[in-house]
Amino acid sequence: MARIGVYPGSFNPPTRAHLEIALAAVSQHSLKRLDFALSLSPLGKATVEVPSFAHRLEVVEQSLWDHESLSVVVTEEQLISDIADGYDLVVMGADKWHQVNDPSWYNDDAQARDRAVNRLPTVALAPRPPHVIPPELQLSVPDDLLEVSSTAARAGHTDQMTLAAAQFDSETGAWTNPAKYQLWHYSEESSDDHDSGCDRRI
Repeated sequence: MARIGVYPGSFNPPTRAHLEIALAAVSQHSLKRLDFALSLSPLGKATVEVPSFAHRLEVVEQSLWDHESLSVVVTEEQLISDIADGYDLVVMGADKWHQVNDPSWYNDDAQARDRAVNRLPTVALAPRPPHVIPPELQLSVPDDLLEVSSTAARAGHTDQMTLAAAQFDSETGAWTNPAKYQLWHYSEESSDDHDSGCDRRI
């Protein structure tokens, strides 16, 4: 039976590390497919208004176009154990693994935490210093990816973004220039409204 994995995250923006981690999981765990799972309301994350969810989803899709084994799904679930339900493998970073094991995310109920962790399929972890992870769960990835992060990308290190994300940011300012993005987004919406109005008059 083909093995299918899931990689939950906000991917805001998707980075070179996200892509390489996903490909490492596919290769090292013999997956037929790995789904990037974008949550509509990620647990422990502030609501993202810029860029819009639709634009983030589109950029992630474009970032994966060259890789047949990678795809994108949207989920309303928040807990990793719920997102991973039905999959053979779940990929996450070391920081997320520590969150998954923290009872505070389960109303300080250690038993609820244990039930959620026990529901997880096979786990594949991307290293992220200084977090310590079980070595048997660690993916083998190049050391130079350990410092790549969405936070750094948003701070201006656009070379850490995927090519699709960097191109979209250059055009719109989606992550590095929110004011530019807001103007671009407004002009796009205005153009769409104008086109819709024209359609209605035909």
